[in-house]
Amino acid sequence: MSNPPKITIYTDGAARGNPGPGGYGIVLMSGQYRKELSEGYELTTNNRMELLAVIVGLEALRVPNSEVTIYSDSKYVVDAVEKGWVWAWLKKRFKGKKNADLWTRFLDVYKKHQIKFVWVKGHANIPGNERCDQLAVEASQQATLKKDVGYLQSQD
Repeated sequence: MSNPPKITIYTDGAARGNPGPGGYGIVLMSGQYRKELSEGYELTTNNRMELLAVIVGLEALRVPNSEVTIYSDSKYVVDAVEKGWVWAWLKKRFKGKKNADLWTRFLDVYKKHQIKFVWVKGHANIPGNERCDQLAVEASQQATLKKDVGYLQSQD
């Protein structure tokens, strides 16, 4: 049996206003393969887009148990996972926490792979991060934006 692939994912989220129009950008790389993904939303937050970028990047992976390194400039996402906060939030069923819908979705896909997060400084000329930022901003400026249903429901 062959070893699971090693995959590098760069992610970024953006929101113009917080909340405001937002988007995410993702660059997936494995060997000679490279794929870019992005999507924009009418009304959302920066943190939701940062987390959604990670989720969508992981959901795009086809081989289970892949070795994945995720580079993100989001302390919110990286610290929640690497410092173990998300497990405490899960035990309390995310009571009092924002973005429970996305954290639940993240945990479903997280357990399918071997994942390591690396925090990178934003806007520090790191090519993968810069490209994700560009994708996220462009996605947030599309003429047609999706509705972030999870965000809208949390506001009711």
